Amino acid sequence: MSNLPPLKITLCAPRGFCAGVDRAIQIVEMAIEKFGAPVYVRHEIVHNKYVVDSLKAKGAIFVEELDEIGDTKSPVIFSAHGVPKSVPLDAKIRNMFFLDATCPLVTKVHKEAQRLYNQGYDIVLIGHKGHPEVIGTMGQLPNDAISLIETTNDAKNFKPVSSKKLAYVTQTTLSIDDTAQIVEILLKRFPNLKSPQKEDICYATTNRQEAVKQVAANVEALIVVGAPNSSNSKRLVEVAERSGCKKSILLQRANEIDWEFFKNIKTLAISAGASAPETLVDEIIEAFAEHFNIDVNLSVTAVENISFNLPKELRA
Repeated sequence: MSNLPPLKITLCAPRGFCAGVDRAIQIVEMAIEKFGAPVYVRHEIVHNKYVVDSLKAKGAIFVEELDEIGDTKSPVIFSAHGVPKSVPLDAKIRNMFFLDATCPLVTKVHKEAQRLYNQGYDIVLIGHKGHPEVIGTMGQLPNDAISLIETTNDAKNFKPVSSKKLAYVTQTTLSIDDTAQIVEILLKRFPNLKSPQKEDICYATTNRQEAVKQVAANVEALIVVGAPNSSNSKRLVEVAERSGCKKSILLQRANEIDWEFFKNIKTLAISAGASAPETLVDEIIEAFAEHFNIDVNLSVTAVENISFNLPKELRA
């Protein structure tokens, strides 16, 4: 009989890797296998240090810009977050062999922004300034063709060039509730605001937030496994706090656990951002098993079976 204090752990499902992240990692691994090391990756393929370090060990070299790469016949891969149009154009000018690992759901937003622009709309992008996905989406169109709105305050003060033809698109990894508030303000101010044909916030972001909402009020603490530069992971912590679990925290690895923070808890929930591998969730559960007598249960709110095609250059 264990003398350790009891702890009920609820594992949120879905959690962890989404289809876009899975595809992006596969593209890097298959490119190394097919063409040999090194392969170059512009920006972190996904926002997770463990994933990036494991790909480095296999032969991936990560750069922030193409000008860091000399003349090479090695593949150059664009990250899952998407890139401005200028990046593949530059790669073509330099005769680079490149593979695009942009998540197809991000590509959908790019195409939507382009279509709306072609139809004469002024475009609003709801998203976080400086995030690679936002830089990529804004970079699909000429300078100043998209206005960025980050907050409800931005929405209240936004002044479009023309309110007659106004449309919005969003970053795929936002808080559903925050985005809804921003859209509500914009619609009150601009009733003719055109919405995306299909929701831009991706299925994985939506599902992971719903899974956290289901359990947050019923546990004393909640861990989101993910990186501090991962938008969807940070949103999960915010969702957990708003949904009733004030003791919610973002952790990258088990070695970051502050045991004082979890002292005397009897219930814990664990989720993971869309770029966090399941092995890191297992690592954290194992760490708790050394300090508590754990009882692990699953809370399932959706089942995901989505997959995306690989680039034709990598298909058998």
